[in-house]
Amino acid sequence: MTAEANATVFIVDDDQAMRTSLQWLIESTGMSVKTYDSADAFLADYYPGRAGCLLLDVRMPGMSGLELQAYLAREGFRIPVILITGHGDVAMAVRAMKAGAMDFIEKPFHDEDLLRSLRNALDHDQKTRANRLARADIARRLAELTPREHEVMAMVTDGKSNKEIAAALGVSAKTVEAHRARVMEKMRAESLAELVRMALIAAPEALV
Repeated sequence: MTAEANATVFIVDDDQAMRTSLQWLIESTGMSVKTYDSADAFLADYYPGRAGCLLLDVRMPGMSGLELQAYLAREGFRIPVILITGHGDVAMAVRAMKAGAMDFIEKPFHDEDLLRSLRNALDHDQKTRANRLARADIARRLAELTPREHEVMAMVTDGKSNKEIAAALGVSAKTVEAHRARVMEKMRAESLAELVRMALIAAPEALV
């Protein structure tokens, strides 16, 4: 399944002709589009968690594109943002990128450049979502571990042998083996490599 399959490109631009033109262009490639004439209209309709990306005009009456980008970042809305403007300059581009924009495109632009940027943003959104889901699933499994099992998992995934773990915890190697087996079972890991992968995906503090 492609990144565009269940995603939406949200266009926020006060210029109706530009909204219509962008919608036609993007929908012609099979992507789903929703348009808004202001940042307020977008915020009234959008809810966190929707798959997609945001195509923003920088200069609009009321809340500007840059201000909307900053608001979304403060509120923790993780949606990729592409800024588009006919009045862009280097300082504005740098500010947008530092604030987390995926791209900054100046009018006039080539259609394929915009479409490529949108595909990159949707692909990024899909991967980010998949990673968040994987992290949440692993966090649920980690929550089933006892404090001692957490210790054993941290050492196992750090490359320590059963003998080294036993010495560090002051227990027998057989006890470590038992803890290790329960860790593998609770984490539903088929191999040590898979357990290590889970540890890398999980938030660092989860193994402390």
